[in-house]
Amino acid sequence: MRLPRAAALTAAALLLTGCAAAGGTASDGPSGPSPSPPAATASSAAPASPDTTPAGGASAPADPGPGGGSVPVPAGGPRPVDPAAVPVRLQVPAAGIDVPLIDLGVAADGTLQVPVDYQQVGWFDGGPPPGDVGPAVIAGHVDSRSGPAPFFRLRDLAPGDEVTVTRTDGRLVVLHVDGVEQYAKDAFPTATVYGPVPGPALRLVTCGGSFDRSSGHYRDNVVVYAS
Repeated sequence: MRLPRAAALTAAALLLTGCAAAGGTASDGPSGPSPSPPAATASSAAPASPDTTPAGGASAPADPGPGGGSVPVPAGGPRPVDPAAVPVRLQVPAAGIDVPLIDLGVAADGTLQVPVDYQQVGWFDGGPPPGDVGPAVIAGHVDSRSGPAPFFRLRDLAPGDEVTVTRTDGRLVVLHVDGVEQYAKDAFPTATVYGPVPGPALRLVTCGGSFDRSSGHYRDNVVVYAS
């Protein structure tokens, strides 16, 4: 299922259960042009490590299951995407990331799918592909009971760090980090993440913050903004 970028500006967003997500409704619904993503600062950047549970610990995240993810998903209709533009690989040298990409759609309950395998990373195919105008969204896990997952060091990125996405057509899309932000799951800035931008942009999303042992999930999301 593919969602048009325009629909992201008018539809309500749902917060999911799954990769460290808490249930509820996103507090920031899209309503017109979104604000520019804030630059990372010492006070706004994500912490150096999850606050409560080390990777691979006894209380590491529960299995994600077949659906449900860590970010809100705006409702809308299908979005056509050129098959040649579909991203197939993500490389972020500063975070030790070099992984193939899978497609992530929308689960039956209207929420974002997450990779069932903790070592997988996926592109939300309801948005634009990297390199096209608009914010492409790529999501992955931070860790599991077995140890760190591909996005474990995502929170350590700094402005200027390079991000490269390889597309099916062989094109290399090179962007640079603008900032790193951390948000409570019940305050996810949907308009900022999915809203319109004048050129190609990328949002890398994972879980972070303190670990809720009762639910088996992290309480926050970490979002890296790149353009």
